[in-house]
Amino acid sequence: MSEPGGGRTQARGVRDDGAVANHAVEDAQNDVAAAEDRTTGEAPRPSAGRRGLASVRNMVVSLVVICGGTFALVALNPGDQPEGSTPTVEYDVEAATAARAAPYELLVPEGLASDWRATSVRYEPMGDFGATWRLGFLDPDEEYAALAQADGAPDDFIEEITQGATDTGGTASVGGRDWARYEGDKYDALVLRDADVTTVVLGTAPFDRLTHFATALEPEPVQG
Repeated sequence: MSEPGGGRTQARGVRDDGAVANHAVEDAQNDVAAAEDRTTGEAPRPSAGRRGLASVRNMVVSLVVICGGTFALVALNPGDQPEGSTPTVEYDVEAATAARAAPYELLVPEGLASDWRATSVRYEPMGDFGATWRLGFLDPDEEYAALAQADGAPDDFIEEITQGATDTGGTASVGGRDWARYEGDKYDALVLRDADVTTVVLGTAPFDRLTHFATALEPEPVQG
């Protein structure tokens, strides 16, 4: 029996004023969502935190792949490696080929010690300064020393190849001839002007090394 004055027992989730309690609505919504997931077979959506962790993991994996690819490219292209790992090059074939094509007597160093390393070689039959021959070395202290020859306008060639070095008025005697001394912010140089070609020995190496390099220069024999 009900108590005097009482009606039916109050339903769960209903307040005294007849409104549905908030927790009852939330429970019902969760039950419906769970039922829909079971019906459609869809997995529950990951939380924002899990999505963030997945994004970070994907970024790390992508970075590893990119770095690995970059390392492989550097390994395949040693000429693009950082300073200090410059490879040694052979220049005999290039010098012989250039000597046949050049309109002047092409020079190469002879008798340098083994700790002088050739690092670059190039001949341009029609460069900005005419037929241009360049041969780069590193000296025993890994300082740069190079030979450059061209049959174009001497002043422009010297300005460009030495990157703005200026004539000091001094000279250095090499093989019985006076080479002009140039000094610059980037390179120092020794310059010899002939009627048909301008020869420049330049680099970051000190003048005694540049003089030693210039002294070693000999004409490349023209074959065939």
